[in-house]
Amino acid sequence: MLFSRSSRFTIPAFTLTACFSAPIFANPNQESIDIFAIPSNEIVNVVEDTSQNLNSYGMKSFYDQGKPTHITLYLTSFPKQAEAEIKSIIEKLATTHQAFPITANGATVTNDHWAFINVDDSTELQRLADEVTLAVAPLRDTSAAIPDWAKSYPNKEQAFIRYGSPNVFQNFEPHLTLLAQETNPKLSEFAEKLQQQPPYAQGKIVGIGIGIADQWGQQKKILAEYLFQSWYIPAQQ
Repeated sequence: MLFSRSSRFTIPAFTLTACFSAPIFANPNQESIDIFAIPSNEIVNVVEDTSQNLNSYGMKSFYDQGKPTHITLYLTSFPKQAEAEIKSIIEKLATTHQAFPITANGATVTNDHWAFINVDDSTELQRLADEVTLAVAPLRDTSAAIPDWAKSYPNKEQAFIRYGSPNVFQNFEPHLTLLAQETNPKLSEFAEKLQQQPPYAQGKIVGIGIGIADQWGQQKKILAEYLFQSWYIPAQQ
């Protein structure tokens, strides 16, 4: 249904900016599209609370900049004319899923100044990411260049060659991005606080969205969002 809506681990810093930022394209006929999981309010609330803590250190999270809270499932370059087919595929795929539980658990602040709330991987979340990848990867821009950093990791390089993203299947690392390449020196103080009081919330994945992504992998424009049928409550007549 289409609708509108206004245990801790550390990922190596050298992969984060390359892995989770979107490619920038000179070709006006290509665009970076992110297919993402939509979390329930419990997960959004922990992002909001953590963002408020960031504010107290003088930093503004993507959430506070108005970016939708999301978990990227598949992010790559597509021809612009593929939008309609991507929407059709994802709408159909959403009808085959029901809401399932997820856990936001701890945080990562990297040496290159990205900050994330970690999301525990699960069979259901991994399956959803895999299904999305297999469904839309054939529509991707196959001329996109392999990121330089990925060439140092054979499994990621092969994933990009085969599927257009280095972060799929065994390389899938779910997360909620708070900041990217933050310049505020107080980020290290915030990181210490996160170690003492790590964010934690249990919630659900309630749907799938599609958006045009900026250079940080955040949504510049939402193209569509589809709630799982088990989560959709029709309006009273």
